[in-house]
Amino acid sequence: MSLIVQKYGGTSVGNPERIRNVANRVAEWHKQGHQIVTVVSAMSGVTDGLIKLAKEVSSEPSEREMDVLLATGEQTTIALLAMALQAAGIPAVSLTGAQAGIVTDGVHTKAKISNISPGKVKKFLSEGNVVIVAGFQGQTQEGQITTLGRGGSDLTAIAIASAVKADLCQIFTDVDGVYTADPRIVPDARKIEEISYDEMLEMASSGSKVMQARSVEFAKKFNVIFEVRSSFNTNPGTLVKEENKSMEQVVVRGVSIEKNQAKVTISGVPDKPGIAAKLFNAIAEANINVDMIVQNVSNTAAGGGKGQTDITFTINKDDMAKVKKITSSMTELASAHGVDIQDGIAKLSVVGIGMRSHSGVAANLFTALSEKGINIQMISTSEIKIAVVIDESQAADAAKAAHAKFELHVA
Repeated sequence: MSLIVQKYGGTSVGNPERIRNVANRVAEWHKQGHQIVTVVSAMSGVTDGLIKLAKEVSSEPSEREMDVLLATGEQTTIALLAMALQAAGIPAVSLTGAQAGIVTDGVHTKAKISNISPGKVKKFLSEGNVVIVAGFQGQTQEGQITTLGRGGSDLTAIAIASAVKADLCQIFTDVDGVYTADPRIVPDARKIEEISYDEMLEMASSGSKVMQARSVEFAKKFNVIFEVRSSFNTNPGTLVKEENKSMEQVVVRGVSIEKNQAKVTISGVPDKPGIAAKLFNAIAEANINVDMIVQNVSNTAAGGGKGQTDITFTINKDDMAKVKKITSSMTELASAHGVDIQDGIAKLSVVGIGMRSHSGVAANLFTALSEKGINIQMISTSEIKIAVVIDESQAADAAKAAHAKFELHVA
């Protein structure tokens, strides 16, 4: 008998029929003698609907109340799934994130898990129940409801798997694994059988919508091996685990696109110590994630003045208003020549741990984009990733060109 944690995303529980299908799948595992913890997301479209409702009653709803509101989406799903399992003769009990012992910090809408006390989960399991846990949410030490951000149900599943020392963690979604690229963009993309934590983390942080980056970080930290697979078929999925020697033979593992991006350029900033630190500390305090950063120092920086620098960085498009407010309020930037915040950009990334021991990856990527007439606005590299910022309208063509250049369609 194994202890298995399974997570089902919003499309997997998108309507009553699909909830019953998930119940039937979970029931089969339970009948085989396994202990099952099932983590679920809100039904597809529910979270967006709740956000729309909030905007209809307030132009700027508080983040605390947004957490209280959005947490109801997952709570609806856990109750419905418990009912479906009970109707099938399977003992089941639903738990909110707080009831499951998930304790978070106090950052509303983007909380981080600080601790899990799985005593109640283990108790219900020992009594023969399928335990259904609301993903995406938790509670602070003071009893405040918090949410973990989009994709937080993945993090919930990985964290609970670690806390209860599960034998297996399965992330069920609407795709049957991790692909070399988004099959909706690149038709000849193929499924990857195994991928390392580092590669999966880079792809998740670069726009791959299969997994949330924080959940992969958590899995790597606590060595939680998990499988990404479809809730609509029984095909084997993609196993995410520590890297091994065979993985290093593949130079590029996959290509990903992230479209919800914005580029911030502050031109003519006085080139003196401390300004960048104050700027990015203020951005960090607002819980805004910065991705690429490029700083140019030149006697002829924008505006023509000496001792000036231009700072360019990328953020999530949803944070544009916050960054605009921060940059306009900083007295240190008062003498800057201007702040330009531009959306309509995308980030293309190629990822592979084989890059560590192979040269020419950057040259091949730049050649592929050049041949398609795609201009590169920014470049960022890590040991196993090369990322470029391009015009959003060219994202699909760029992904196809890179995928073909590295022959990722070939097994």
